[in-house]
Amino acid sequence: MDPVPLYLAPMAGVTDLPFRLLAKECGADITVTEFTAAAGLNRDDARSWRRLESDPRETPFIPQIFGGVEEEMVGTTRALSSVADIIDLNFGCPAPKVCRNSAGAALLGDPDRLVSMVRACIAASDVPVTVKVRLGTGSGPNTARSIALRLQDEGVYRIAVHGRTLRQRYSGVADWEEIGQMVQDLSIPVVANGDVKDAASAFHCLEVTKAAGIMIGRAAIGNPDVFLRIKKGLGWETKPAPWEDLVSGISSEGKDAAIKLWCWKRYCELADEMYGERRNSHLKRHAISFTKGLEGASEMRVKLHKTQGANELIQSVTEFLEKSTQTKKIIM
Repeated sequence: MDPVPLYLAPMAGVTDLPFRLLAKECGADITVTEFTAAAGLNRDDARSWRRLESDPRETPFIPQIFGGVEEEMVGTTRALSSVADIIDLNFGCPAPKVCRNSAGAALLGDPDRLVSMVRACIAASDVPVTVKVRLGTGSGPNTARSIALRLQDEGVYRIAVHGRTLRQRYSGVADWEEIGQMVQDLSIPVVANGDVKDAASAFHCLEVTKAAGIMIGRAAIGNPDVFLRIKKGLGWETKPAPWEDLVSGISSEGKDAAIKLWCWKRYCELADEMYGERRNSHLKRHAISFTKGLEGASEMRVKLHKTQGANELIQSVTEFLEKSTQTKKIIM
């Protein structure tokens, strides 16, 4: 099977700049920023603009925005097109607070309005515009295919499709068959999203969809090494992983902890480099994610929720992961 690009999906509270750079080091080909409200960016809200910070190591730079007001989406697209390589428009978020404002996946229920918004954003942009959608709202027939055909005619560069509806959120099974049908119907690249978590599921997804790429979200939270695991499992990558020395002489049960330790330390280094004293904005969520799935993680999570200082948080997680690794050494 020929290699295709692996994308880190945009996830609020997760895909900050240090995590995106870490994902790149762990094998992700393309990263996308946290999805950010056009309304906040139009108000020049400092916190909103910080979500769209980038670095020369992140190429291409793809900010993702969402909103329910066309004028705000257009204004933000125009502003971003001077710094972005591609601008991605989110019509896939199922969060109630987003959909209540007729944004995100809710717009799949109003195709004419969605297409009008995308058309106006493309006209305002100096760089390619892409979109991310779900299959539909879950109320009535799915609309993604018909919308995608219209967006293709408007000049959308690429479309990423999560194989669930708004109503499903993250329950049930992603419908790769329907994504595959869209791949057949469209001439623009289609990226498949949903339920890919390892090399076997990546292979099956590509076999079913014939997609031009795979976008991975939840499986990368706390496990950004998933990208390299997929590439090595499918024979796309032969270079040693950056954590290779750490896992030497460790049992299979301890390798996960050793890899998490490398990723956690590297994330903290990048966060300190990027943010300095602002590094703890996402730190606690990542701290919990990197300990998840290991023995003692539940007790550790309680401790982390009570921990306030960034340095204490970093030290606690580092010691926990080191202990998890050391207790799994192979006895010769």
